[in-house]
Amino acid sequence: MQEHAPVADHAADAAHTAAKLPVLGPFDLNDPTFWAFVGLVIFLGIVLYLKVPKTITKSLDDRAAKISSELTAAEALRKEAEAKLAEVQKRAAEAEGEAKGIVEAARREAAQLAAAAEAALVARIASREKMAEERITRAEADAIRDVKIAAVEAASRAAAAILTEQLAGKAGEDEFAKGLASVTKALS
Repeated sequence: MQEHAPVADHAADAAHTAAKLPVLGPFDLNDPTFWAFVGLVIFLGIVLYLKVPKTITKSLDDRAAKISSELTAAEALRKEAEAKLAEVQKRAAEAEGEAKGIVEAARREAAQLAAAAEAALVARIASREKMAEERITRAEADAIRDVKIAAVEAASRAAAAILTEQLAGKAGEDEFAKGLASVTKALS
């Protein structure tokens, strides 16, 4: 227990020393609240002397200006993005219109080509029909000529045979030559 005695003596000396501070009017120098107030006043004095509020205010103003400029830049970017979006939408609408025009033009051209191809086919068929009719007409004419020639030859032979039987001698030969000359002349 003797070891604790010096600590107790020290505490008693501090209490005795504190008891010696005077009381100045409403301020009690022994009150810790008073000393906390004095420390606060000194701290605030140092803060004001070093112009800390101006520094803080300047820093806050700078930050507010920076935020304001960022907001302005963001607003400008938003407007630019809206303008580009409108431009892209306009281009898309124009491209869609052009695509529709191209499709319509292609359809019209396809219809024209189909009509032209059909007309060409009809013309080709008509031409071939005409050529076939001409061939048929020529074949008929050739057949009629061949039949006539065959009939004339048959008639000539028959006439020659008849005349040969009826005409003998020189008179028969003269008649045969006349008949042959007239048949030859008729065929030419």
